[in-house]
Amino acid sequence: MSHAYEISPSILYDHAVTTDCYALTAPEDAAARIGDADAVICNKVPITAEVMDACPNLRYVGLLATGYNNVDIPAADQRGITVCNAGSYSTNAVAQLVFAYILDHYEKLSLYNADVRLGKWTESKTFSYFPYPTMELAGKTMAIIGYGSIGKAVAKIADAFGMQVVVATRTTPADCPYPVASVPKAFSCADVLSIHCPLNESSAGMVCRGNLRLMKPTAILINTARGGVVCEQDLADALNHDELAAAYVDVLEREPMAADTPLRNAKNCMITSHIAWTPMETRQRLLSIAAENLGGFLQGCPQNVVNHPQMTKDTENTEE
Repeated sequence: MSHAYEISPSILYDHAVTTDCYALTAPEDAAARIGDADAVICNKVPITAEVMDACPNLRYVGLLATGYNNVDIPAADQRGITVCNAGSYSTNAVAQLVFAYILDHYEKLSLYNADVRLGKWTESKTFSYFPYPTMELAGKTMAIIGYGSIGKAVAKIADAFGMQVVVATRTTPADCPYPVASVPKAFSCADVLSIHCPLNESSAGMVCRGNLRLMKPTAILINTARGGVVCEQDLADALNHDELAAAYVDVLEREPMAADTPLRNAKNCMITSHIAWTPMETRQRLLSIAAENLGGFLQGCPQNVVNHPQMTKDTENTEE
């Protein structure tokens, strides 16, 4: 099935003598499809140590994503394989979705639209039908966990709405204009908590029972980062027990969504199907960055490198 908003990957072909393109690749097919290629560009396909060993010519992994937890980075380092991500390609799109969520909650847009379609405004005795409480964003506390490019973009928009911004980050930039808090403090002070940190050992399962119990019952939680940051059962339990007002998630621990995910039927939980990155302009930017990354690698000037590949005899010969 084709769509008018599909993006052609042809820009990636400019740097290759021979190119094979696959729409979908199962993890067990990765090694066979890479074969004797020097470079692979992928999104979610796991590039494990076993895949690398089965593909001895592989020198470059280009990711059509910001995250790189699908690549065994230590194994790539040891084998002299350069891994590049797509940097900040989705910053605007993710920030846009975050505020779509926030405005939906604070203005009750989905609820009002549903009621109007059911005829409840038609039946109203007054000109304005407003059974659901709405609130202004100005003065509310926006806690942002992760202060990279997306976190900064979200903070800027929150600032424009008059929100009080607090950030929790491992490394605080010298020019950060906002108060910096610990992760528990971010949970406890937030009216809106938005997560923008990478998935790693320290962030995995961060949204857990202990931290959720710190939140205000009127607060909302937004996750557009990685599903593994959230203990899904703990979040579902908190929602079902009215320990927080709502959750908006665009990512889950298992994707596509498992039928039995506890968030599927959790109270006041809106789930979107990993759409933050999908605006047309965003995907075109993603391909452009991926092409630039590959071109830079081939010219000996790699960019957006996320690992520290060790120089091997083969890589030395490649660069001559």
